[in-house]
Amino acid sequence: MSQRPSIFLARDTYRRRRLRDVARVLPVAGTVLLMLPLTWSGGSGDGAQLNSTAAIYIFGAWLVLILAAAALAGPLSRPETEETGGGDG
Repeated sequence: MSQRPSIFLARDTYRRRRLRDVARVLPVAGTVLLMLPLTWSGGSGDGAQLNSTAAIYIFGAWLVLILAAAALAGPLSRPETEETGGGDG
């Protein structure tokens, strides 16, 4: 009897593909995060407080996006290894 190939991907290949997916979604998530303060309304009448809160939020979101991109850059910059063995499934 011949052995059927595994239907599962190797773990490293699977994780690398998911990291690529996250890297593709990061600009969209960043756009949504940075445009979110535009929806905030100044119903309280204190526009200066709203502007300073929005500025802090924008720089915080910007920092989070930079850190996320840096965290993704390390694993994605490593060369892919070819596995000759079966899946790790």
